[in-house]
Amino acid sequence: MNYANSKYRQVPYDLVRELTLATAGVGVAVLVLAAVFSTPDVPSLSAKQVAQQDPLLLIRTELNALSGQSAIATYGPPYNHGTQSVQAIGNFSPQAWSGVQIPVDPAYTEVIRPLERMKWIDPAISGILATWTQASESQQSTWVANVQRVLPRATVEGGKLILPAAVHGSYGPVVAITNDYLALANSGLLEAAIDGEQGSSPIVNRTKSLLLLQGAADSTYAQKLNMLGENWGVIKETGNYPGAVWLWYYTLLYQIPPYNSSSAADLLVVLTVITVTGILMLIPFIPGLRSIPRLVGVYKLIWRRHYRELRAGGNPYETRE
Repeated sequence: MNYANSKYRQVPYDLVRELTLATAGVGVAVLVLAAVFSTPDVPSLSAKQVAQQDPLLLIRTELNALSGQSAIATYGPPYNHGTQSVQAIGNFSPQAWSGVQIPVDPAYTEVIRPLERMKWIDPAISGILATWTQASESQQSTWVANVQRVLPRATVEGGKLILPAAVHGSYGPVVAITNDYLALANSGLLEAAIDGEQGSSPIVNRTKSLLLLQGAADSTYAQKLNMLGENWGVIKETGNYPGAVWLWYYTLLYQIPPYNSSSAADLLVVLTVITVTGILMLIPFIPGLRSIPRLVGVYKLIWRRHYRELRAGGNPYETRE
């Protein structure tokens, strides 16, 4: 049935005014609610913060990178050819198929290369790094292992690592490298030295510097902020605040079998969400599923006035005075 406009009561309406008032009202509400209920804005963890608050933690991170013991050293794609964190379901492994897209050699990328960039400021670094790079891998491992062994008894004074006395040469250049590394971190330039490229272009890709602290450092500070994810998972915010609640479905899957016991949990969760989302999007085209709303009849409750007046022979669209 078609209804002419003349059958409806016409009233003046200022759309621009309504839009302006609505925008202003929502804006004020957002500002007020954000001020009252928003979570604390905790700055990102930086190497400078770690170097000043817990220098031995940064030193352990550096030594793990030098010795190839950091988690990223054997992580796998997209950083290297390791297999430690490669997720697969049978032969299905998009992570492995993608290959190495962001090459990362922790010893060189996170430690040696940043210090090489500082040789123009401190030429003495060149000789220290030359001693390291000219040594065999076996010798490098021995030097690092000797420092790691006595690190529990070490102290940091004036930004310098102080180790117990040792047999001459048993630490090699590692102590000098570590002290230069601490100085670079304390200057606030370590991340820029890790990510920096040649030229004057601004640095927009911070992937490699973020990987530096992704192990013990991130975990230590996340524990202080109650952000280890044991309660809220991927939707946790700083402090005692829930985060992005629309991600509840993801974090729910991580708590139930088979996801919570699978070594490929991330891959399983992503595939599940993609599958369920695809089904929801295609419901109008799937026979059987698309008939559920009609069979359930909830729409009749929502539009009960319409159907009541339609049965009575009236016009459900007529405007009453």
